[in-house]
Amino acid sequence: MDTIIVYVDDAEYARQIIQPLAHQASGQATQWVLVACAPRMTHRISKWVSHSARESWRAKWADKLFAQMLPWVAAEAGSRARVDTVLAKAPLPDLVLQLQQQYGAGAELVDARRPKQENAMGLAPQLQQGQAEPQADAPTAAQPVPVIIKKPSRTWALPGTLAGLFCMMFVAVE
Repeated sequence: MDTIIVYVDDAEYARQIIQPLAHQASGQATQWVLVACAPRMTHRISKWVSHSARESWRAKWADKLFAQMLPWVAAEAGSRARVDTVLAKAPLPDLVLQLQQQYGAGAELVDARRPKQENAMGLAPQLQQGQAEPQADAPTAAQPVPVIIKKPSRTWALPGTLAGLFCMMFVAVE
């Protein structure tokens, strides 16, 4: 039985990526593992929302996503397909290792998440969107998993600085 692990955050976008794979695997017994990757919440949200409320929101979000995806995957993949669902709570590199241990190292990984604006600007995504990760590049226990640190964008720094300088000049002139 082939195993395909798919990371999903948007049902419509994921359908476009999964559809060719589903047609290829429609005649075989295939196990699909849909991993819901909920949108990130800022660290500042902890002031206003409790941890249990955040977890509850993630669970509701994942249920809504799976309700959109499960009937479609079952119809596209055929009657011999089995679909499992997972909600990503751990960082994705750790989750990759756990899923490969659970479903076997031969599982095909597909990143069907909608690309973020940072990825469009040239930053390398961790898993290439829409492509299966080759078996030789799959992280093992001996290989360290790369950590990608994203810095917050500073799009308002220049206009704020200029506005501050103009205010200081205005005060100094008077």
